[in-house]
Amino acid sequence: MTNRRLFLKQLGLGAVSLSMATDALAHYQPWRSGGLPRSRPGLQGVNPGGILDFLTTVETQKLNVHSLMVVRHGNVVAEGWWAPYAPDLKHTLYSLSKSFTSTAVGMAVAEGKLSVDDKVVSFFPNDLPATVSDNLAAMRVQDLLTMSTGHDKEPTGAMRANGNTNWPKVFLAHPVDHQPGTHFVYNSGATYMLSNIVQKLTGQTVLNYLTPRLFGPLGIEGADWEVDPAGVNTGGWGLRVRTEDIAKFGQLYLQKGAWKGKRLLPESWVADATQSHIMQPAGDKSRDSSDWLQGYGYQFWRCRHDAYRGDGAFGQYCIVMPDKDAVIAITSETANMPAVLNAVWEHILPALQSAGTSVARSLPEPMTQKLKSLALPLPVNNTATPTMQKISGKSFGIEPNSLNIDTASLTFGKDGCLFNFHDDQGDHRVLCGLNRWREGETTVSVLPLKLVNTPVLNETTVRVAGTGTWSDANTFLMTWRFIETAHYETVTCRFTDDGVSIRFENSLSIIGHAKDPRPVLQGRLPGTAH
Repeated sequence: MTNRRLFLKQLGLGAVSLSMATDALAHYQPWRSGGLPRSRPGLQGVNPGGILDFLTTVETQKLNVHSLMVVRHGNVVAEGWWAPYAPDLKHTLYSLSKSFTSTAVGMAVAEGKLSVDDKVVSFFPNDLPATVSDNLAAMRVQDLLTMSTGHDKEPTGAMRANGNTNWPKVFLAHPVDHQPGTHFVYNSGATYMLSNIVQKLTGQTVLNYLTPRLFGPLGIEGADWEVDPAGVNTGGWGLRVRTEDIAKFGQLYLQKGAWKGKRLLPESWVADATQSHIMQPAGDKSRDSSDWLQGYGYQFWRCRHDAYRGDGAFGQYCIVMPDKDAVIAITSETANMPAVLNAVWEHILPALQSAGTSVARSLPEPMTQKLKSLALPLPVNNTATPTMQKISGKSFGIEPNSLNIDTASLTFGKDGCLFNFHDDQGDHRVLCGLNRWREGETTVSVLPLKLVNTPVLNETTVRVAGTGTWSDANTFLMTWRFIETAHYETVTCRFTDDGVSIRFENSLSIIGHAKDPRPVLQGRLPGTAH
């Protein structure tokens, strides 16, 4: 878990974008696709009170869950998004992406393009170190799938560092300390190598390879995936799809690879992928109380209660419960991933009654109303102060800083404000509602913690929802939620008679109780003395 947490820390800081929004609200068409059928929970043997208790628990514990979908007997019985998140929005999956990469490997195996017993070195003859160790020579595709490559420390950080553009070469040069297949170390670099192998064998990225084979049949539209400097999907992270897409993916596995009468994935692959091939070292921890110590399959985690899951950093979950004929999809940004799973086992699991049971007498209205009213808490204070009229529309000159921001301004209207700053790349803006969300599109990231040499998605704009409030007469607090990621940003502007200080804090610093490394910007109105 130490290596996994290190990777998540490195990757998470790299994936957050402090981005600026356009001044015009974007109009988004509702997402249209073939969805899963809907049903009342009682008709599928689900007690709605358990769902309601789950919602209450995650909110009481402030777990920052963004969406939930519960599928029983193939029917969606509960679904909800905490505003400003919404059903039409994609969401960063982090390491839940790994389960999709594994699926691509399974399809390639079914097409006869490779075997799980193939040696990894056979695919990269031009990237091998001068001396190939016995352990490296013995590493198989299956060892990549099961996180048992033999590495004592995973190589992902080294692959992404120091301007490296050839990630396979760095991976293959990393010491293989143990016999492959015998030692579990969470290894996102191994999943990247699987993605690279699929691309070598098919001539397509994993994303393009999966589109007609998986995404098309399941009705998953608009998926995108990060790439490495060579244009290979990162595999172990970086996929974005919608909450219902996660649920569909889980339902495919629950149905053992069949979808609407067609076989998309061999049943034998589903069985192999979701059983335990290797156990994680437990140390002094009890296996009975941890969902991270139940064994690992082909990029799937075994869970307590005879379930399995794909999961990603900060609480992205695709939980499959074969015994209950159920799938649960969750997106979030939580610092306490086990707490989300514990809430599932404590509340949702008991709500899934035995097959064929109807609990139609259990009234769903309280659950339904709660699901319709879900919203992340807004910092709500004053909507106006004398300072607002004093500074509205005036440009503050910013002292030299590492973000290269030289001017900033806030312009207030009837029910919103426009934050504008200028840096060496031009003008960038965020539109915020006053004590409510306003949605727009970001243009430029100014967060300096991004990982090098990893084009994210080559986007020029990213969706953002902004809100602002006066926390006191001279302090304006903005929250920017990057609603197709897991993350958000707070921006605090403190005004004096002729100056302003602007402090940024990203959500990873907040939940990690760490200091944001960016400088506090200091600015003054034109014509005032420093």
